[in-house]
Amino acid sequence: MRILISNDDGVSAPGLAALYGALAGYAECAVIAPDQDKSGASSSLTLDRPLHPHLLDNGFISLNGTPTDCVHLGLNGLLEQEPDMVVSGINLGANLGDDVLYSGTVAAALEGRFLQRPSFAFSFLSRQVDNLATAAHFARLLVEAHERLDLPPRTVLNVNIPNLPLEHVRGIQLTRLGHRTRAAAPVRVVDPRGKAGYWIAAAGDAEDGGPGTDFHAVMQGYVSITPLQLDRTYQDGFNSLNAWLEGMA
Repeated sequence: MRILISNDDGVSAPGLAALYGALAGYAECAVIAPDQDKSGASSSLTLDRPLHPHLLDNGFISLNGTPTDCVHLGLNGLLEQEPDMVVSGINLGANLGDDVLYSGTVAAALEGRFLQRPSFAFSFLSRQVDNLATAAHFARLLVEAHERLDLPPRTVLNVNIPNLPLEHVRGIQLTRLGHRTRAAAPVRVVDPRGKAGYWIAAAGDAEDGGPGTDFHAVMQGYVSITPLQLDRTYQDGFNSLNAWLEGMA
């Protein structure tokens, strides 16, 4: 069993080290991760410059690119043997609801869609590391149990773990994505030379966060697992669109 591990917090992130530590005793693990924080990179590829992998002393590979770049190269020749699975994380911060549209953590897992086994994206609901061992425990538990899964190809399991000691986690729930309210307006700043710039503001609060959603599960002390697929085709829209197009003939 060979696992490719990546993340979007960067190759030196504590969550990446924790994920590797959790899985290295279970499988042969290779780590390819961005050389800096690439949070919010989504599924972007670097097309305007070459990518340069750098082998670190701990055996991890650092890459001057995005999380998707890391997995793309790992699946297409950078590693001597193709991995069987992609696992991403452990992200320090939630990836709930609409976050999955922007998340580099989820994007890295999505890039593993061509493999026959499901990919995992693990996120931890804190920027602090006091309970990071809880997230590492569930990462090992779920990845070890993947062979019992019967899922369609190109499925990613988006896993969010609450910031709790292990003994306080109430269990695991299957959830759907909730939805956030619109984000706050960007924050305008002016540098000492008078040049204006903008900081992207915090994501909105949960608007659709009731029972059954990922927001609700983690707030109630459960690990949330949401199955994701790449195909975003709105099948129910075909009837309306067909009628619309017929009116143009």
